[in-house]
Amino acid sequence: MEMFVQSPLNAKNKRVEALFRTLFMLMTLLLVLPVLIILGMLIIKGSPVISIDFLFTNPTDGMTAGGIFPALLGTVWLVTVALLVSVPLGIAAAIYLSEYAAENWFTRTINLAIINLAGVPSIVHALFGVGAFVIFFGFGTSILSASLTLAIMTLPVVIVSTRESLQAVPEAFREACWNMGATRWQTIRRVVLPNAVSGILTGVILEVSRTTGETAPIMFTGAVFFLPFLPQGIFDQTMAMSLHLFVVATQVPNVPEALPYGVALVLIAMVLLMNSASIAFRMYLRGKKKW
Repeated sequence: MEMFVQSPLNAKNKRVEALFRTLFMLMTLLLVLPVLIILGMLIIKGSPVISIDFLFTNPTDGMTAGGIFPALLGTVWLVTVALLVSVPLGIAAAIYLSEYAAENWFTRTINLAIINLAGVPSIVHALFGVGAFVIFFGFGTSILSASLTLAIMTLPVVIVSTRESLQAVPEAFREACWNMGATRWQTIRRVVLPNAVSGILTGVILEVSRTTGETAPIMFTGAVFFLPFLPQGIFDQTMAMSLHLFVVATQVPNVPEALPYGVALVLIAMVLLMNSASIAFRMYLRGKKKW
């Protein structure tokens, strides 16, 4: 005779648990499946044009042949300058809001502005970039104007992710430092930020993904249809992968069918490569945590 017999309630709970586990698994598969289909389609249709020459030569024959090197280099320019601007500003703003600012109407207004900024359409950011950076500050249509526009657009992501990471650091860490006589800034610099850096990288990863694929903000502020020379500095115009993909897919006649898919495949590969490097670094930092 069994000592323990499963009750009807326990049996019902197990069935419900199995049902929801299966449901959540199917929902996860539904999210992953479109990504796999897209990647598979890009690989099948775009891989025939992928080669060393495709990556490191200029477009030719009215952009119907040749490579994508100017667009590839221009995208690196745009993402790098945008990161150099938005990451320090975003981290500084998050430190103020998390560690210094009191809970009052002013900080609530700032938080509301950050939330609203995250919801502004990219085309509106493009118009703001034209008015602020191209015209008002006189940077012209350049890498700097386009990168600053991208930085403003992605700033809320960095602020929110950094703030959440800072607040996730246990308060006991701060109190221990204060009891040892450390100032607030010393505590932030030597204890809070090192323990929050892995979470901060999450925001950086999201920013890289978005800035690499944006088209509207750079179309009006610094990216061009075609450029016969490589940019030499931040005040030059540049080609970009996202705009190049739009152009060859919709604006250029007689483009080989595999060409737009090849450009899209390289663009996706760029994002995956940069994100993979950031994720690997984040995992390394998380492994060094003591809590």
